[in-house]
Amino acid sequence: TASEVVGVEVLPPILTALRREHPALVVELVLSNQVDDLLRREADIAVRGLRPTQEALVARRAGGIELGLYARRGYLAEHGTPRTLAQLHRHALIGFDAETAFVRQWQARYPVFTRAALAFRADNDLANLAVLRAGYGIGICQVPLAKRDPALVRLLRKDFAPVMDTWVAMHEDLRDSARCAVTFAALAAGLKAYIAA
Repeated sequence: TASEVVGVEVLPPILTALRREHPALVVELVLSNQVDDLLRREADIAVRGLRPTQEALVARRAGGIELGLYARRGYLAEHGTPRTLAQLHRHALIGFDAETAFVRQWQARYPVFTRAALAFRADNDLANLAVLRAGYGIGICQVPLAKRDPALVRLLRKDFAPVMDTWVAMHEDLRDSARCAVTFAALAAGLKAYIAA
């Protein structure tokens, strides 16, 4: 299991390389921003944006994915480039609809991203990424992912550069499973390479 953006934008080349090395391996990918319970075997392996706390899990930190504020060049040409976080209120901001504990934590750190200030709200990371790429406004994107799109421009780097911890985890009982062990190792190595890029 992995988040929507990681599952669609980051994992496919990692899984393709894994398939080349192990053609008999079958992968079932569950895209969810919910934290699936590995102890109840809701998934064999999870890629998470937070450190697993359950003791019966094997976890490896892949690194920290830096996040940044981005807008499409065309949007900035039409609406101007904000020079401070305070100037973001003049722009079309992209963000989450539901105010979860995670979203409230972000809003406390960056008050400009209140629900009322958002011009586009969706609880789907892929929808938020799609409207960002289309030039709808300013949104948050993983820096390594945004670097793939030359039309995206990073904004306010000194004011907004949080890092999202990234972990690969599985139940310790699966450590001796060859298919889980090889997949776990490939995901950890692939994510580390993605972050380094």
